[in-house]
Amino acid sequence: MKRKFISVLVTTVILLAACGNGGDKDGHQEHDMSKDTTKNVTVTPDNKEITAIGVTYSNLDAQIAASFKDIVNHYLHIKNALANDNAHEAASGAKAMTKVLNTLDKSFLTAEQKAVYDQDEEELKEHAEHIGKNGDNIKHQRSHFSLLSEVMYGLVRSFGAGQPIYHSHCPMYNEDKGGARWLSKTTEVRNPYFGAEMLKCGTVEEVINSH
Repeated sequence: MKRKFISVLVTTVILLAACGNGGDKDGHQEHDMSKDTTKNVTVTPDNKEITAIGVTYSNLDAQIAASFKDIVNHYLHIKNALANDNAHEAASGAKAMTKVLNTLDKSFLTAEQKAVYDQDEEELKEHAEHIGKNGDNIKHQRSHFSLLSEVMYGLVRSFGAGQPIYHSHCPMYNEDKGGARWLSKTTEVRNPYFGAEMLKCGTVEEVINSH
């Protein structure tokens, strides 16, 4: 009986490994040394398993990589301020983010990288500017932060952040649209959409690992 159990277990592991290593729909895989979208599983301090994924472009010029890291850090400034119900501080972070976006030198991007960034640039600027101009209206800031977070998620998935970034999800905000996401540099859930009202509402979904 014990041998039969071990045999079934080994077969299951092999099947799971095969599923995880599948190629594209045609059964082929292409490997680009400049891209890394590997998925695996990591464990948080509270023993919750979350998906770990890589970034698309891991060969960024050092200067542009530093600019993207600054953008993410200012985004995190906004997120932390909203979690603390501090609209004035969120506006300050957004203004700093806008400054970096307006001075980012795209000449350090390859043509392919630039095409990806250009798709999101105007939205990044628009939502950061709205947050920056509404330091007395946290509801408006949070509305634009949810949209900014969608774009930022794509930016970090593409270009990284110079550090691991956790993707969390709040099911309650914009409930009719499936909730809202946000990014954080820790696994601690501090909800930027409700602040003290529901600070721990949300779950960590992924960690994006930059190189």
